[in-house]
Amino acid sequence: MMRVALALLMSVFAVHAVAADLPGAPPRAPRLVEQLTAATAAEAGRGEATRTRHRDASGAPLFTNRLILEPSPYLRQHAHNPVDWYPWGDEAFARARAEGKLVLLSVGYSTCHWCHVMEEESFEDEEIAEFLNRHYVAIKVDRERRPDVDAVYMAAVEHLTGRGGWPMTVWLTADRQPFYGGTYFPPRDGMRGVSSGFLTLLTTLDRVARQRPADMTKAAANLTARLATSLAPPAGEGTVDAVLPDRAVASWREQFDAANGGFGGAPKFPRPAVLDALWRAQRRSGDADSGRMARRTLAAMAAGGINDQVGGGFHRYATDAGWRVPHFEKMLADNAQLARAYLDGLQAGGDADDARVARQTLAYLEREMRAPDGGFYTASDADSGGGEGRYFVWTAAEIDAALPEAQRALVKQHYGVTASGNFNGRNVLFVAEPLAAVAQQLALSPDDARASLGAARERLREVRAQRPPPLTDHKVLSAWNGLAIGALARAGLVFGDAAYTASAARTARAVLDRRSAGRLPRSSLDGAASGTAVLDDYAFVVAGLLDLVEAGGDAEWLREALALQAVLDAHYADPRGGYFLTADDSEALLVRAKPAYDGAEPTGNSVAALNLLRLAALTGDDRYRVRAAALLQSYAAALRQEPTALPAMLAALDWSLDRAKQIVIVTPHDRAEAEPFLALLRRTWLPNSVLIVTSEAGRETLAGLTPLAADKTAAGGRPTAYVCERNVCALPTADPAVFARQLAAHPALQPTLQPTLSIPPAPPSGDD
Repeated sequence: MMRVALALLMSVFAVHAVAADLPGAPPRAPRLVEQLTAATAAEAGRGEATRTRHRDASGAPLFTNRLILEPSPYLRQHAHNPVDWYPWGDEAFARARAEGKLVLLSVGYSTCHWCHVMEEESFEDEEIAEFLNRHYVAIKVDRERRPDVDAVYMAAVEHLTGRGGWPMTVWLTADRQPFYGGTYFPPRDGMRGVSSGFLTLLTTLDRVARQRPADMTKAAANLTARLATSLAPPAGEGTVDAVLPDRAVASWREQFDAANGGFGGAPKFPRPAVLDALWRAQRRSGDADSGRMARRTLAAMAAGGINDQVGGGFHRYATDAGWRVPHFEKMLADNAQLARAYLDGLQAGGDADDARVARQTLAYLEREMRAPDGGFYTASDADSGGGEGRYFVWTAAEIDAALPEAQRALVKQHYGVTASGNFNGRNVLFVAEPLAAVAQQLALSPDDARASLGAARERLREVRAQRPPPLTDHKVLSAWNGLAIGALARAGLVFGDAAYTASAARTARAVLDRRSAGRLPRSSLDGAASGTAVLDDYAFVVAGLLDLVEAGGDAEWLREALALQAVLDAHYADPRGGYFLTADDSEALLVRAKPAYDGAEPTGNSVAALNLLRLAALTGDDRYRVRAAALLQSYAAALRQEPTALPAMLAALDWSLDRAKQIVIVTPHDRAEAEPFLALLRRTWLPNSVLIVTSEAGRETLAGLTPLAADKTAAGGRPTAYVCERNVCALPTADPAVFARQLAAHPALQPTLQPTLSIPPAPPSGDD
C-alpha cells in the first residue's frame, strides 16, 4: 500500500510540475504535456535529484521543459529551469522561422563549473527566462553528445572573440547561422566587472534583429563563410617531413616551465600527446632534453594537487603554474590518456614511480567510473556538498580526526597540510616533501613510511567517501571508452597483468554490443544507445582494439577493428585525404568540419593516421598506408603553419619516417610461454611497432586476418620470435638475447631499452 501511495504522490508532483506554465512561453500541446508528465513521474520514481530553486509547496519542481525527455544528464540538469528549452533539432528552428525569432544556443556539459554558475544566475532567473521565452527560441546542447554542433559554433565564437570555452552562448538566425556569441555571461550589467550582462545582451540583440535585420543577416552570412574556410580546409600543400617534429620540439622548449614542469603558465592543462611527441624526439634524434621535459612534467603532475593523492585519478587542470590547486572535475578522457602517458614514461624514461601513478589512475576508473554494462562513465563534477572541491579538500583538524597519531605527522608533512590551507582555508593535498625525506625526519625506514602512507590513504579515502560525492555523468561515450580500452590493454601488456587485459576486453565488448547495423552510437545512458557516432568514436575505439590485439592476441579484436575502420572509410572519408568529423549520412550542419587541433583530446584524424599505419603493418594491405599518407598530406599546410597544434599527428609522421617493427611471437601452447620475450618488450619503449602473440592453435585464425602470422611457427616446439620490417623478417629466434638485438637493430633509430628497469608488482592491498 505504501508503494502505491508513494507512486500516486509522485504522479501528483509530476502533474504540478508540468502544469505550471513557463513564464512568457506559449501554451504547450496536450501530447507534450503527457510526455513531460510521464517523464517527471519517472524521474521522481528513480529518486533523481532535481536541480532547481523553483518548487511548489510540496517541494516538487515547479517547472518542467522538454529537456527531461533527452538521454543526456546535462540536458536533464536543465529540465526544471523556467526556460522553454528545446533540444537541438528541426522543431526548434521551424518555430523560430515561423515566429520570426532568433535562436539562443547554449552549449555545455554536465561537469562544467561555469555552466552551473550560468544556469543558477541566468537560466533559473524568472525575469531572464520570461524575456528569453517571449523573444527567442532557446536550444540547449550537450557538447559531449553533439561534438559536431559544438565544433561549428565554437569556431564561430573563436572567430568573434579570439577564444572559446564553456558554457558557450551563441545567437543564431532561424537558418542556423551565428552572428554573435561568447562563453559565460553574468546575468546583469556590472556583475563580475562586465558592462553588459546577459539580459542586456538578449534585449539589445533582439532589438537589432527587429530594427536592422539586413545588417544581422549580412553579419551571419559573413561569419558562416569564414567557418567554411576554417573548419573544412582545402587539401594540404607542401611536404610533411622530419623538420616538422623538430620545429615542434623547439617551440615546446621555449614554452617549457623548467621549475614546475609543463608548458606556459597558469592555468595548466595536461596534454599527453605532447609528452608522447617529446619521448619520440628523444628516441629519434637522441635529444635528451626532450626526454627531460617529458620526465619533469610527469613527475610534477604526479606530485601536484591535480593528481588526487587520496583516491587516484587526475582532475581536469591546475589553476596555478605548480599543478597544486586543480579545477576539481575528473574526466574519463583525461585519465585514460594520462594512465597511458605514465606507462610510456615508465618504458621511455625508466622511472618506476610511474607504475604507481598509472595503477592508481586505472584503479580510480575501475572503482568509481565503471558502468554496470562494462563501459566507463564520462566524468564527475567539480562541485559537491559545500561547494567547489569540497569533497577533495581537508582541514588539518579533519586529518587529525581521521588518522591515528602515528600517521598524522607523516601525512601532513608529505602532503603539505597546514592550518591555513591552500584552498579557501582547506588543503588540496600535494607532495610537499619527498616521502624519503619525511621518513628520515620521523626516523622511519622507507618501507615503513610507504606502508604507513598507504594505510593512511586508504583511511582518508574511507572517510572521504562519507561526504556528499560530486555528481557523476553516467553516460558512456564510445570515443572516451576507446581511450580507456587502450590504456587498460597497454597496462596489461606493460605490467604483464591479464586482469588489465580482461578489463579492456570487457569495455570493448560493452561498446561493440551497442552497435546497430554495424554502426557505433555516440553514447549510451542506462544501457540505451543514442546519437550518431563521430570520427573520434571510430578512431579511438579502433586504436583501443589494436592495443587489445597486442595485449591479448585475440583475432576477434583485429576483426572488429577492421570492421570499424571499414565503416570509417565508407562514411567519413574526405576524397582529398583524411576524414570528416561527421558521416555522409549524418545531419547536415552549416559546415562539415574537419578539425585540425589536438587539444585535451587528440583529433580523430591524428588517431586515425596512426591506426592506418598500424593496420598496414598488421595486415600487409598497402591501401591503409596509402590512406595514411593522403591523410598526412591533407594536413600538410596545418602542420607546417603550426606543428605544435597537432602533436598526436606528429606521432603518425614519426611512424611514417621510421621502419616500424612487426613482431610475431609463436608459442607451442599458450601466451605464458612467450614470457621471456614479453619481459624484454616491457622494458623497451618501441612506439613504432605492432605485436602479435599467438599459439600454434590460434595462428590459423589470425592468419586469415594478417599474413604476418601465416607462415610463422614455434620452431622445434619452442616459443619463437620473429622481428620484421616492411614484411622482411630477420631469422627466427628462440633466444631472448638475440631477440633483444633484433629489436635494437635499426640504421637510424635506437629504441629506448631499459635493461635495469624493474617494473614493480601491484601492491597487495591498500595503496592501489
